[in-house]
Amino acid sequence: MMVNLKTLEPADITDHLEYKFMNEKTASKNNQLVLSALGEDRPGIIDELSRCALDSGCTILDSRMAVLGGDFALLLQVGGNWNNIAKLESQITGLEKRLGLVIAARRTTNRETSNDLLPYGVEVVALDQPGIVHNLARFFSQRQINIQEMITSSYPAPHSGTAMFTVHMNVDIPAKTQISTLREEFMDFCDQMNLDAVIEPVKM
Repeated sequence: MMVNLKTLEPADITDHLEYKFMNEKTASKNNQLVLSALGEDRPGIIDELSRCALDSGCTILDSRMAVLGGDFALLLQVGGNWNNIAKLESQITGLEKRLGLVIAARRTTNRETSNDLLPYGVEVVALDQPGIVHNLARFFSQRQINIQEMITSSYPAPHSGTAMFTVHMNVDIPAKTQISTLREEFMDFCDQMNLDAVIEPVKM
């Protein structure tokens, strides 16, 4: 729709420009790209990657970054119009060579949310032992509960130096699930695995 700004009052012009900006901002996020990058850690990697996204006209929507061992790992979700995304994609090969990274890219869209899912957080602390992540994942998978996010870490316990392991998860629990039963089953499972754990609703 064409609008003649000369015929609008100042307040109307402001409203129109704000409406146009919001539309452009919303449209820019309709085209999205997820990048995963892995390589030897060194200073400046995030600076280079974020600058490349900015120079391409893309907006960073979400990210996960960590140093694992001696390597840098990144998950980056960016949004932009079709040309912005294509411009960023065209620079991936150059970024890989310049930064010494292995980069994979995949087009994506906004995830549809459902009122039939309840977000819960899971916190686990235990003596470090094989199979903790696998057994936790199997517990939720068997109950059709999707894991949305998981962060794990290991560390020596203060004073004793005993190897400890922690897990943080965000899971989506189907609304039809009997929460009290699930909580009881989860606590029994954790007792069998010698895990100290808490499962609580995520505060929005």
